[in-house]
Amino acid sequence: MYKERIVIKVGTNVMTNKDNRIVRPVLSNLVKQIAELYERDIICVLVSSGSVIAGREVLGKSKIKDKTQRRQVYSAIGQPRMMRLYYNIFHDFGMKCAQVLPTKRDFSPGVHRQNMINCCEGLLAEGVIPIANEDDAVSVTMSMFSDNDELASLIAQLINADKLIILTDIDGLYTGHPDAESSDLIKNVNPNEDLNKYIKDSNKGEAEGRGGMGSKLDYAQQAAANNVPTYIVNGKTENVIIDVIDGKDVGTKVSL
Repeated sequence: MYKERIVIKVGTNVMTNKDNRIVRPVLSNLVKQIAELYERDIICVLVSSGSVIAGREVLGKSKIKDKTQRRQVYSAIGQPRMMRLYYNIFHDFGMKCAQVLPTKRDFSPGVHRQNMINCCEGLLAEGVIPIANEDDAVSVTMSMFSDNDELASLIAQLINADKLIILTDIDGLYTGHPDAESSDLIKNVNPNEDLNKYIKDSNKGEAEGRGGMGSKLDYAQQAAANNVPTYIVNGKTENVIIDVIDGKDVGTKVSL
């Protein structure tokens, strides 16, 4: 029986370098922290982007002109590569992981939702780390999540997580542009607070991703409103997940 269960979401900007290539040491540091939490009887669900970037690294520049179809192809090629990377890294730490590729209908009330619950609960009961990513190969139009921030928030609520930790490439929500000396990091946010005035254009999107700070805050507030405290932190900071669990003053906390 685990003392806590948490959901960790890692975005494309965290795991890639300036050339938009996946950096394995970043993934290794992520898994190292998950392994340390496991030793403390804290089990995790990992929501990971990266399949599109991974597919592009394998295929190179695609000849497909349609953006949606091109994304489907990159994802179909890249998802096995991402899982191979994760499988090998988790294996290095003596842990097991599993792939979960939900679509939006899997969170609709009824049999699909129950199947999703059963899958996650079964894996967690066996001490296996579920690695979830939207199934971009088949998820288009109405079946799409807004991004993996939405997926992470939905999973956190689905499994009644104790915490949701969203890893991004800045330290959290700022009062202005993160690079401006006049900007301050906002430490605490209420789920009902209007934060639009803090969202800057420069923080809206991720390379090859669909999420940005606005999306992270929206879904962090939704999770927090449903009793899942959510943290937006810099995923490139060493041991930042451990710092959150240890109660250190890092990032932006969204909670009631």
